[in-house]
Amino acid sequence: MVGWGGVSARRAGAIVDEQQSGAEHPDELGAVEASGGPTVLRMLLGGQLRRLREAAGITPDRAGYEIRASRSKISRVEHGRVGFKERDVADLLTLYGVTDEKVRQRMLMLAQQANNPGWWARYDDVLPDWFETYVGLEQATSLIRTYELQFVPGLFQTRDYARAVTVLGHRAAPPEEIERRVSLRLNRQQILGRADSAPKIWAVIDESALRRPLGGREVMRAQLEHLIEITESPQVTLQIMPFDRGGHSAAGGSFAILRFAAPDLPDIVYIEQLTGALYLDRPEEIDHYREVMNSLSAEAETPTESERQLKRLIQTI
Repeated sequence: MVGWGGVSARRAGAIVDEQQSGAEHPDELGAVEASGGPTVLRMLLGGQLRRLREAAGITPDRAGYEIRASRSKISRVEHGRVGFKERDVADLLTLYGVTDEKVRQRMLMLAQQANNPGWWARYDDVLPDWFETYVGLEQATSLIRTYELQFVPGLFQTRDYARAVTVLGHRAAPPEEIERRVSLRLNRQQILGRADSAPKIWAVIDESALRRPLGGREVMRAQLEHLIEITESPQVTLQIMPFDRGGHSAAGGSFAILRFAAPDLPDIVYIEQLTGALYLDRPEEIDHYREVMNSLSAEAETPTESERQLKRLIQTI
């Protein structure tokens, strides 16, 4: 059968099967959910809906009208930035000409799974929406390449250092809230201990971040010692960008490039700001930041020399 958009059930099924064959099986869906939670499932479903819309020749405006939403809402849906109403997914599938019940049930199953809260939902009192997306994405990464200008990367922070950073950004917050925020940060680090799916982390840290004694000298010394311990993991590559390199490629500030285990998900560049964040996924943007990251890695100290520098820094504190 062919619906309004001219997409046959066979073609719709092929799109779904080709892009996420695991969506047919609840146990495989569970594996995706366990590694990335609802954020990744929303991205998978959003990407499938976008491909179906484009194959049907439907504009974002027309799709938005069908579910009583704006063009921008359709964009957020297709990028997995918002939750799904099953009724909206069903209406969009009808609009795109997807009438095969097996295909529709797969998509609706994804929508149901994508609406389940991740472990980080219990921190919703201290977790802004713009950062909730990052936490969900971080859980599903296979590789994180990051450049940090001011702080030690969150995944590498000790409890005391994390507390000092948190207080710096939330000076008026009560102690209970500070501890909640610190707990969230430490829980994020659990991905480093996953037996079979721990992501690779490749971090370039500016020397200034390592010389800034946040929390006092004892806290900073313990943080530097922790960094040395972390570099013993085969999953972690750490490089220091020393002062004597002068200017370098990342003059614009800190950023991270996220790559995912799910093959259907594009790389994403994450740039955090004071009250929000940017998530870049256009190919030309990704290519630019990847080139910058490659340049930073070439300009920075080698991992071996970076470890030596950490040891020298500890002696100066």
